[in-house]
Amino acid sequence: MSVSVNPALYPSSKANRISSFSSVMEDEDIAHLDKIKNILDVDESQYPSFVLAKNKARFRKKLSWYKSKKDWLDVAPIYKVNKLFKQQSKELEVIRSNKLDYEMELETCSLTPSQRSHRKDELKMCKIHEKMAIQLITKMQFKFKLCR
Repeated sequence: MSVSVNPALYPSSKANRISSFSSVMEDEDIAHLDKIKNILDVDESQYPSFVLAKNKARFRKKLSWYKSKKDWLDVAPIYKVNKLFKQQSKELEVIRSNKLDYEMELETCSLTPSQRSHRKDELKMCKIHEKMAIQLITKMQFKFKLCR
């Protein structure tokens, strides 16, 4: 004799399935980010998805800022590039520190599904920010070499 369970009576099991599905999607999104070489040249259809709207807005704002700085480097005076280089190098250290913090928090199993989802969102943001900072720093280093 088999017993069927009405899923409507057990909303937490449905929530767990939805949570695990979204977790898989977020993991795939993070893995997709690792494959992107130049985040500044990515098409809008390939932008990462975020749980929080504020992170989507932060991403677009940072992307716009880095793109404009990348274009600005072509005409910028070397002393301004040097100043930006120092600033971005310090910022990169902060980004990497935050990224490690989020990775460590995600490794612990003490987070609620909502907290876990938000931490993954922040981790994605850190990975993207790190990639953009590295690309900008690399372009600045190339400019320094050309000026010598």
